[in-house]
Formats: sequence, structure tokens, C-alpha cells
Amino acid sequence: MAIILHICFVIGLGLRFWLFKTSLPGWLASRVEISTPLTSWKRVIEGIYLTREHLSPYSGDLFHETPIMLKWLDLVLKIFGKYYYVIFLGVDTLIGILLLKIANLFSKYMLMKQAADAPNYSPDASSLLLRKENLRKLEIFVVAAHMLNPYSIAVCLACSTGIFHNLLVLLAFFFTMKAQAIPSTICLAMATFESFYPLVLCVPAALFFHQYSMLTQKSKKNEKNSLLVHFITILGLFSVWIFLLLAISYHMEESTQFISSIYGFILTVPDLSPNIGIFWYFFTEMFEHFRIFFLFVFQINAVIYTVPLAVRLREQPIFLMYILTFLTGVFKSYPSYSDVSILLALLPLWKHLFAYLRNSFIVTCMFICCTVFSPLLWHLWLYAGSANANFYFAITLVFTTAEIFLVTDLLYANLRWEYDLTYGLNRKLEDGKEGQVVLE
Repeated sequence: MAIILHICFVIGLGLRFWLFKTSLPGWLASRVEISTPLTSWKRVIEGIYLTREHLSPYSGDLFHETPIMLKWLDLVLKIFGKYYYVIFLGVDTLIGILLLKIANLFSKYMLMKQAADAPNYSPDASSLLLRKENLRKLEIFVVAAHMLNPYSIAVCLACSTGIFHNLLVLLAFFFTMKAQAIPSTICLAMATFESFYPLVLCVPAALFFHQYSMLTQKSKKNEKNSLLVHFITILGLFSVWIFLLLAISYHMEESTQFISSIYGFILTVPDLSPNIGIFWYFFTEMFEHFRIFFLFVFQINAVIYTVPLAVRLREQPIFLMYILTFLTGVFKSYPSYSDVSILLALLPLWKHLFAYLRNSFIVTCMFICCTVFSPLLWHLWLYAGSANANFYFAITLVFTTAEIFLVTDLLYANLRWEYDLTYGLNRKLEDGKEGQVVLE
């Protein structure tokens, strides 16, 4: 297995390094599916130039990265010069290593949880139980899903700063699954500080720490009080780190202008340049007096599902964390392929649910068709003049639909797997006869 992992890393890095020597990175950096106003490398270069000229990059409407990220990327350019792409190769490699470790921790967690829940399982559901030898293969699947994933490769080649956002989210996953509250909340705070939406991941993190304490202590005394304590602890730590990051940024900029330039930009969506999301086209056609209302309606989609999902998936906090990451990647104001890449890289962790998926073939075809046709319809719209914005929006709407199909299918598969574990595969049918449930 170690040999296969090394092969995945070598092929993935070798392919990225070779493609960096071609003209492809320049083309990818201009693609709206990859580079948004929040993650564009060209805007980062402009922000660094303005900083070096002792001008505030936040005085205009061009730069929307945080002051800490700006300082970090400025340092990268000073150290590596024209070979700055090396840092993107390094971060991509680090993401692959993190995914490997997350898969290992996930396997241990699922086996521990399964052992604790085993008395509640049906005797005839033994074929659904997770086994150590099968979970060990997850490391290969997640590493391959990242290192050989076309979306991950494209994001790396375009030098999208979304790759740093993904790293912070994965670090939050990693430290949460290691049950280390302080590093976990630091990473959650940094991810939220960079892109706002990871704020919702505090809920599954608190649920995980509560569940982990119950599994390790094997006691259910004062369960409600314990859950409240964990929520207060996680939110308290998270708030401390957020205020600290804001204070550092204020000290660096000596103004609060960056807050409106970053978070105001994310929430009010003033830049309606096309992307793979649903905001840009809708608000282009929107009457101005309806804009605030629909901004609220659209933005709340990214966070409103947190409460009902947390209630239903309170016993599966890692799955909840993944689903919330998925939903924010779909409903955020400026989504890109960097959001898709992290979702597909983590997807193999739930390989045991794949047998229950109903739309996997359709979703796969939709992803492939949208990825291929998106640049074609863009060309027909803006260069050939034989199409209009409706054509490009249609393909982005299909892409969003494919993501929604996938996340709803995963939710169904998880609930069905949980139900079959509890009640077994041999259940009474409506006519009272015994029948075996056949996985589709």
C-alpha cells in the first residue's frame, strides 16, 4: 500500500510540475471557474504591488484577501521570486499528506464508534459492518482523489489562493479528529477569517468533542450539561482566536478598512462577474429595491441547514462536518473549483455508503459534461458572439444541480445505512412476509 501511495504522490506532483512549464497555468488563471475575485492570483499580485508602493490595497475594489495572507504571499514572492509556484506544489503535497492522516484517524474513529454502538445493531446486519482491512484502503483512495483529481490539479496550476483555504479547513478536520480543541479552533478561526463560511463548522466540532469524551469515558452522566460545556468551550476558544486575528490585522493595516473589503464583499456580492455559483446571474437581473431581501435569502442558504442537520446527525459529527463543508461550497457567494476539489478528495471516506447511492452515474456525467462545456460556452458567449449569458448560466446551474444531487444522495445513503444497521437487512415487507433488502 505504501508503494501505491508513493506512486500517487509522484505522478500527481510530476504532472503538476510538468504542466507549470507549459502555457496552461496562464489560461487556467483566467478561468472564472477557478479564479474568483476572492482567490485570483492576479489580484494578489496587484495587492502586493500596492502594498510595496505604500498604498492600501483595500482602498479600491480589487483586493479581498486578509492582511495576514497578503503579508504571507508577499514573503513567498520575495523568497521564491518567479519560482513562487513551488509553494503551491508544497501546499498541494501537504494537503495530500493531511488527507492520508485524516483517513487514518477516520478509520480509527469509525471502528471505535462502531464498537460502542454494536449492541444496538441488528444481528443480520453483519455484512454492513466496517472492517479494519477495508478501512485501511481509504488512505489510497483519498490521496488518489486529491493528487490525481483534475480539479485539484487545475486549482494548483492556476495558483488560486483557494488552495490555502482548503488547507486550513483540512487542518480543522485533522485536529478535530485528533480531539485537540485548541489547534482545532485555531484552524477553524483562521479558515473563517479567510473565507467566512467555515464558521458553521464550529457546531460539528463541538458535537465531536462531546461524542469523543462520551466514547472514551464510557459514561452518559450529565450528557446534556457536557454537550453545553463543549459548545461553550469551542465557541469561546473560536471567538478568542477570531478577535486575535482581527487585532493582528488591525495592527498591520492600522485601519478596519479590510473588514468591509473582505467580509462586506462576501456578504453583499458587489462583483457580479460570472462563476460556477448562482449569485451572479440572479443579481444581474435583480431590481435594486429587492436586492437586500434576496441577498439575505441567498446568504442564509449557506448556514440555515446547520441546525436541522446537527439535530439529525448529532451522532455523526464528522459526516456533519463534511456535509456542511459541501453545502457552503455550493451556496457561498463566490464558489470555485477549489471548493469542489476538497469535497471530492474527502468523498472516499464514505466509501461504505456508495452502495446506497442512487444517482452516482448521472452526477458523474453531469460533472464531466459541465467541466467540458463550461469553457466552450464561455467562448461562444464572449468571443464568438453566437451565444449569450443564458447559455453559460445554464451550464453553471447544471453544475450546481449535480452538487446538490450528490449531497442529497449522500444524506439518503447515510440514513439508509444507519437504518439497515439498526433493523437489519432481513425485514418484514408490507404483506407481512420476510424479505431481504437488496442494495441497489
